[in-house]
Amino acid sequence: MIKVAGRAAVPPFEVMNILDRVAQLRAAGRDVISLCAGEPSGGAPDDVQRLAAQAHADRLELGYTSALGLRTLREAVAEHYRAWYGLEVPAEHVAITTGSSGAFVLAFLAAFDVGDRVALARPGYPAYRNILRALGCEVVEIDCGPADRFQPTPAALDALVAHSGPLDGLVLASPANPTGTMVTRAELDALTRWCAAQGVRLVSDEIYHGITYPTDPAAPDGRGVCAWELDRTAVVVSSFSKYWGMTGWRLGWALMPADLAPAMDALAGNVALCPPAPAQLAALGAFTPAAYAQAEERVADFARTRAVLLGRLDRLGWGPVAPADGAFYLYADLGEQLGHFPDSTAWCAALLEETGVAVVPGSDFDGARGHRFVRLSFAAGAPAVAEAIERILAFQAAHA
Repeated sequence: MIKVAGRAAVPPFEVMNILDRVAQLRAAGRDVISLCAGEPSGGAPDDVQRLAAQAHADRLELGYTSALGLRTLREAVAEHYRAWYGLEVPAEHVAITTGSSGAFVLAFLAAFDVGDRVALARPGYPAYRNILRALGCEVVEIDCGPADRFQPTPAALDALVAHSGPLDGLVLASPANPTGTMVTRAELDALTRWCAAQGVRLVSDEIYHGITYPTDPAAPDGRGVCAWELDRTAVVVSSFSKYWGMTGWRLGWALMPADLAPAMDALAGNVALCPPAPAQLAALGAFTPAAYAQAEERVADFARTRAVLLGRLDRLGWGPVAPADGAFYLYADLGEQLGHFPDSTAWCAALLEETGVAVVPGSDFDGARGHRFVRLSFAAGAPAVAEAIERILAFQAAHA
C-alpha cells in the first residue's frame, strides 16, 4: 500500500467545517447568523477596490513579481511601520506573502529544524500548532488561563523549561485568537528579554494590530506593541486580512530579521514563486489616508458591537470570559449553560441546527479545557450579534 505522510495527520480547522455547514443551511433557505469566522464584514477599502479595478481595466499581464513581493508594496509596508510605530524598517526586510499563513510557513521553515521545540499558548490559534507539527517540530503548549490573561509569561516559560527542557522558539499573538487578549509593552519587553537570554526565536503574530479597545485611545500602545520596537531578532507577522478586511485577497507580510532574510527569500521563491500579483497591486491602496479612515470606522463599529455583546453577558449566564482587549472575538466558558451536552462541540452543533447561529467550540483552540469553551466572532456587526444573542438565550432556555 502506498503510504500517506505522517506529517499530514493534522486535525482539520473546525471553523472551516462549520462554515461549510453554514453554506449548506443557507443554500437550503435557512436564515443563519455566522459568528464563527474571523472575517470583517464590508470588504476591502475603496482605494483597494479602485486599484484592483484599474489593474483589470488596463489589462495588465500580471506576471510573476519578486519572490518577496513588489518593491513598491514592500516600501509601503515599511512606511506603515514608520507611521504607526515610529520604526525605521528597511524595505529589504519586508517579505510580502500569501496571507499571514504564508509568512508563518516561511518563518517556521527558516527558523526551526526538525525536532526543534517551539512553545505557544494554549488556548491558541490551531494553525500554529498544526503547521509546526507538519514541519517536524515539537510543539510545547503553555497552559495559559485567566490568572495570566491567557498569555505566556517568563515565569511560565521558566517552569516549562525546568520541567521539559530548553526551547528553540516561542510563538506569541497579541491580540490573540481566540481570546482577544494582549500583552503590554512591559510584558512584551520581559518576554523578548527572556527569549534573548535563552537563545529562543520569537515569532510575533500581530495581524490584529489596530483592532484594539484601549482604555485611553491616545495611549502610544493603543494599536499594539510591535516586537521590533524591542528586539530585531524576532520575526513579525502581519496581514491585510483583518484591519483592512481583505481576507480573500490572501496577502500578508513578515518582517525578517537579518539572519533569516536570505533563507526566507530563497524559500519564498521555491514555495510560492511570489504572492498574488493582482492583490499586491491593489494592496497599495490600503495605505492611503482614505483607506486608513475606512479601517478606523470599521474598528469603531467593532467597538460598538463588542459593547453590545459585553452588555448582555449577564443574561447569557456563562462562566469566565477572556478580556477582549483586541481583535473581534469573545472566548467564554459556557459554565452551567453547557447543560446536558457532553461538550461545547455538541452544544455548538445543536445551536446551529436548531437556531441558525454558528459559533466555534473551544476544542479547536485548547485540547485540554476547550471542551467547555466557545468563541464568538463579533465581526458580523451589532444587529447580527444582538439577534444571535436572543436566539442563544431561547436555545439555552429550551435546554435548561
